[in-house]
Amino acid sequence: MVIFGAGSGNPFFTTDTTAALRAAEIDAEVIFNATKVDGVYDSDPKDNPEAKRYKSLTYAHVLNKELRVMDSTAIALCKENDIPILVFNLNVRGNIHRAVMGESIGTLVGGSCEIS
Repeated sequence: MVIFGAGSGNPFFTTDTTAALRAAEIDAEVIFNATKVDGVYDSDPKDNPEAKRYKSLTYAHVLNKELRVMDSTAIALCKENDIPILVFNLNVRGNIHRAVMGESIGTLVGGSCEIS
């Protein structure tokens, strides 16, 4: 496991895009997008108590529905380089270990993922 921190120092490149770029450069198997939420939802769960959490999504679905997983450039880079993105809650003790061990947590975004 390699952990990158910081941005690229270039204007117009977010930390999301930098993460996707670095992942592509090292031929990473997956990006762990550890956040404050437990996955990707169809709407903001803070505003919508009926929001549905996805278990898996395709890159195309994320882009078409403008879901706020990462910025669109980062998603496109991951799609182009076939790098899945696992979005999970960093604040849950043990989640990094669970992610590394391949347990089903959060939401997986990838090219062959089914929407569920």
